[in-house]
Amino acid sequence: MPTKVVFLLVPKLHLLDLAGPAQAFSTANDLGCGYDLYYVAEVEEIVTAQGVPIKAQREWPDLGPADLIVVPGWRSPKLSPHPPIGAATKQRLRGHHAAGGQVASVCSGADALGAAGLLDGRRYTTHHDLTDELAARYPKASIVRDVLYVVDDRVITSAGIASGIDLALHLIAVERGAEAAARVAREMVVYARRNGDEPQESAMLRHRGHLNDLAHRVQDVIDGRYSEQLRLSDLADGIGVSERTLTRVFSRATGLTPLRYQQLLRLERAEHLIGHGATVEAAARVVGFEDARMLRRLRSRPIAG
Repeated sequence: MPTKVVFLLVPKLHLLDLAGPAQAFSTANDLGCGYDLYYVAEVEEIVTAQGVPIKAQREWPDLGPADLIVVPGWRSPKLSPHPPIGAATKQRLRGHHAAGGQVASVCSGADALGAAGLLDGRRYTTHHDLTDELAARYPKASIVRDVLYVVDDRVITSAGIASGIDLALHLIAVERGAEAAARVAREMVVYARRNGDEPQESAMLRHRGHLNDLAHRVQDVIDGRYSEQLRLSDLADGIGVSERTLTRVFSRATGLTPLRYQQLLRLERAEHLIGHGATVEAAARVVGFEDARMLRRLRSRPIAG
């Protein structure tokens, strides 16, 4: 079944906070990844911060644990005393998360999650202009400054504006695989990466901040087959270059050898599986390690990247 992605629209929302992740999930759906998008609001028409009116539906679709609610940010050089959502909407956010679903925010959308009680006891981030204000407003939560996004117990928060794209691509990579996210990124022409030190940031995307086509082609292969045994000679033959040239060009573009890049993808996927209840042994098998010893070594001394 396709994953439902519901965008909760509020007055004066920023267009890019909405359009960035919406474009990513829509593109993923066009590529066959299975996403259905919905736009819900407490009123039938929302006027954005940029003056563009948007029609929204009042009724929520039926959601399950695999589905996602995204709250885009709104114009907020200084936050109002209360976020622009009512009690029923706050309960909807709480109920979806309690049922096992994911909730996400872009920029000041974190204020809505905080008002729903979803930030308490969790780490989160927001736009740098709002960190002090939100930190004071939600003292039971832990603000993480100067990062693109943070994932904590199915609550995903991002810094704002274009970082909503980073958040969406990360979720696509986790749910549909690194290859799918890479294809979406290429369609959207968003290879460039910005600084961020959160492990939730997709390794695939973090090493796509270059313009070398040969390296991108090799990454496309590894992204789609990272759980397989990939020989350097096969990668080189598939691209039509020597092993020496492949290693030199790939390392210069990404900062990693092809093997280390593959290991980083495996480690990231394994950490996600373990975080969702899988044993180390089971995660190791899924990502392609013959036994769990290599995974344990990588987890104890994560490879650079």
